[in-house]
Amino acid sequence: MKIALVHDYIKEYGGAERVLEALHEIYPKAPVYTSMYLPSYLGPHRERFKNWDIRTTWLQYIPFKAKLISPLRLLAPFAFRSLDFSGFDVIISSTTGAYFPNTLKKKRAKLVCYCHTPPRYLYGYATAREWKKYVVFRILGAVVNHLLRMRDFDASKNVDFYIANSEEVASRIKKFYRREATVIYPPIDVNPKSETRNPKHIQNTKYKIPNTEYYLAGGRLARPKHIDLIIKACMGLDLPLMIFGKGFAGYGEELREMASGKLQTPIKSGQMENGEKRALVEFVGEVTDEEKWELMKNAKAYINASEDEDFGILPVEAMAAGIPVIAYRSGGVKETVVEGETGLFFDDLTEESLMNIIKKFEKFTFDPKVSQRRAEQFSKDRFKKEIIHFIEKVGRE
Repeated sequence: MKIALVHDYIKEYGGAERVLEALHEIYPKAPVYTSMYLPSYLGPHRERFKNWDIRTTWLQYIPFKAKLISPLRLLAPFAFRSLDFSGFDVIISSTTGAYFPNTLKKKRAKLVCYCHTPPRYLYGYATAREWKKYVVFRILGAVVNHLLRMRDFDASKNVDFYIANSEEVASRIKKFYRREATVIYPPIDVNPKSETRNPKHIQNTKYKIPNTEYYLAGGRLARPKHIDLIIKACMGLDLPLMIFGKGFAGYGEELREMASGKLQTPIKSGQMENGEKRALVEFVGEVTDEEKWELMKNAKAYINASEDEDFGILPVEAMAAGIPVIAYRSGGVKETVVEGETGLFFDDLTEESLMNIIKKFEKFTFDPKVSQRRAEQFSKDRFKKEIIHFIEKVGRE
């Protein structure tokens, strides 16, 4: 069975790219088709895609394409239709649909779409860019998005089988595309690379972890993640916070400005060198997997304030590292975090709501082993077995 993999574009490394990477591990000989491949923007994750057979569309040759990501989605359907999928039996698209890869000409192949979510900007979900901020953009956007929704619905008809990354996304597929979807949760690495608890430092990195009293947040620093709310809540309670990840659409700079200036004193004797003061909120930038695991394993809890979360890989990774999760009760995270056992939920996107749940959290005791057992239900091995079974079944039909 000859298989091809398809992805919107490769410019950042997040949950969708982790799924693509796992699919590539299952089918290492499958070529990867994408609208654009921009390795220089991948930071420490660039090496992951080394030696892949990546085939791009003609959008790859457009000048300043990295700065034109949003407008180029208007041309993306035509770009994907220009690709040649002759000779393939199954095409697996790992996509949000933002670049309409499902418009491709599948010919005799069966098209299986692993859907992370229908395009958020088309269906009223929170997005990284504040395009509704200005009246002109709201009016123009309403017209363009109406046409794009029609295009998106037409593209959904080209899909033979849908896989959703959560029950939350399966419900969106049914609502917007009127299609049923099989839920296969995305792959989570549930085996942290380091077993050392509370190290004095991490190898090959510029920052140190002085104690295990900090809270942790991070990932792709985009507005729907509401990192600003987490910063305000932790600053309001004088609790140290570490944030990892790359800023998006100017949001990272806003967060740093918000957090600047406030210092923390040593929480316990000897936890900071010479009793020196540190920033209450620290940004550590993009990190490797090893560095991320160290940050998680030494944190008090991982805070997730994402709005309409599609699935939420980072909360599950935090549980795999043995730490509890404080999460906004929204989207796919409700399917992974078990309240009172592996974390706590807050119900309103307000400082007061988050601060109250953090205060409540301080009185709770969580068992790391319970969190780790929960995370194991979302392992990469489980993902691979379910995908292989699904694709083999599709190939026989």
